[in-house]
This record gives sequence, C-alpha cells and structure tokens, in this order.
Amino acid sequence: MKYRKKPVIIEAVQWDGINFDEVCNFCPAIMGETYKADGNLKIPTLEGEMIASPQDYIIKGIKGEFYPCKPDIFNITYEPVI
Repeated sequence: MKYRKKPVIIEAVQWDGINFDEVCNFCPAIMGETYKADGNLKIPTLEGEMIASPQDYIIKGIKGEFYPCKPDIFNITYEPVI
C-alpha cells in the first residue's frame, strides 16, 4: 500500500552557525551551546538530543516538538507558504 504525507504547515528556522539568538528565540528549549570548533548545535527532541549542523533547519512539529532537518531533505519535503 502507498501513502501520501498530509499537507501540514510547519515553522522552521535555518541554523547558519551564528544566528544562535534567532534559533533560541524560535526554540526556547535549546538552552544549549554551540560546539565552537564546528558550529554544531544541540537540539532537544522527543527522541533525545540531536545535533544540528550549520545550514540544517530547525523544525517545530505539529505537536510543538523541535528537531533538525538536513537542507536537502527540507527542500524536497517543504515549500514556502505564501
């Protein structure tokens, strides 16, 4: 059997390695720290801590949860809402 993903509008912000304040305002649960050497960011998720690399998107899910998403997957899965 095949399934199609239901259309859902999400909120997201792209982590660029330096916009820490913007990401923290979007996802207050971060309270985290960047890894100084590589710019990665710890993201608390429902499945535990995940790492967002620069250029990854931080997505707010439909239940208010947050998780990182690689840019190529994000661009295949989502499009801007106008």
